Amino acid sequence: MKKSLGAKTIVYPTPVLVVGTYDKAGKANAMTAAWGGICCSRPPCVAVSLRKATYTHGNIVERKAFTISIPSESYVREADYFGIASGKTEDKFSVTGLTPVRSDLVDAPYVKEFPFALECRLLHTIEIGLHTQFIGEIVDIKADESVLGEDGALDIGKVKPILFAPESSAYYGVGEYLGKAFSIGKKI
Repeated sequence: MKKSLGAKTIVYPTPVLVVGTYDKAGKANAMTAAWGGICCSRPPCVAVSLRKATYTHGNIVERKAFTISIPSESYVREADYFGIASGKTEDKFSVTGLTPVRSDLVDAPYVKEFPFALECRLLHTIEIGLHTQFIGEIVDIKADESVLGEDGALDIGKVKPILFAPESSAYYGVGEYLGKAFSIGKKI
């Protein structure tokens, strides 16, 4: 029998996303967010929901662009810091020693050291209570060659993305391979 846990913000897995923006003065900023993911196939889009109080929220509204960098497990401390500190008072890139890279396609930076990044042009803004959902059209994905498989696609085992457990405020790595999607179910 299932026990009711009430209305909570829990879904698994919850990805750790680092949102890159520039402020009005052109300073690079990065913010960790977990409320987001792919939301459309055509055009390819990602959604991220941020509180209005965040510095990144204002930057996206101002610049109409953002990036999503995916940190690997080896950068869990830096990713956590990006979610703790405010870009209003801290230069997060200087503090962490990480490198902002200016996108050629959108007005936002991505994190050089993280294995891949989505470059997004703001497509829609939706007000949802405490959060604003920003839907960005993915205009390109940049990936380190070291995280690509033999077929040229991203290899999750090489990326080693970080997952967030909202209920316990804990970070996890990705588990073992279980089977090929849209195939394993055919055996039933």
